[in-house]
Amino acid sequence: MNFEEKPYLREIELKREKIDNYDQFPFSIPAIKELDFIEFHPDVTFFVGENGAGKSTLIEAIAVAMGLNAEGGNKNTGFATEQTHSELDRYIKTVKSFKRPKDYYFLRAESFYNVATYLDQLMPPPLQGYGGQSLHHQSHGESFMATISNKLRGNGLYIMDEPEAALSPARQMAALSEIHRLVEDGSQFIIATHSPILLAYPRAKIYQFSDSGIYETAYEDTEHYEITRNFLNRHQQMMKILMDEE
Repeated sequence: MNFEEKPYLREIELKREKIDNYDQFPFSIPAIKELDFIEFHPDVTFFVGENGAGKSTLIEAIAVAMGLNAEGGNKNTGFATEQTHSELDRYIKTVKSFKRPKDYYFLRAESFYNVATYLDQLMPPPLQGYGGQSLHHQSHGESFMATISNKLRGNGLYIMDEPEAALSPARQMAALSEIHRLVEDGSQFIIATHSPILLAYPRAKIYQFSDSGIYETAYEDTEHYEITRNFLNRHQQMMKILMDEE
């Protein structure tokens, strides 16, 4: 593969001229309100920030703008349990490579159960492409790893929202290995995460979402890294502080 073809998704821009009211959701979210454009890394781009900072809202909008189901799955996953996603995708301009990916997938932790249910209703597990076993017959973490290891075929654009939600630290490291395998096989990842393990992927772009906007940051400067490091290095002192003990 000619790696100049990547990133498949080069950047997104907010169509500010089409927004009438910045006091309405999702434009009322400070990070979204301040968004102009985001450039993506050819391999891995991370979104980080506190709960409610807008990471999932934007990652959902990117997935929908790329033709994926708001609840997850690939481009053939056609269902909706509830129409709860924002209309942000209508206000996003996508700037793509001349080369299209051969594979797409949106892995969304909060609605993955719905994807598994849809698949079981649609076809028997051996035909689903997740390793031959129903996702409902595996633990949450096992089903996530079955997706990453079996369903993602390479040369793909893969969008993930908090994939670590179901994964133990050991499984997060296994997921990192799988992500690297897929990157080496010509894939691009865009991931919203709270995991300092996943964030350690080398050369990745990390965008911090905050009340002042969205900006690029280094791994060691993320709160996820700093808080985890400080807690592990001083866990006894931290527990006394947290429990308000002398």
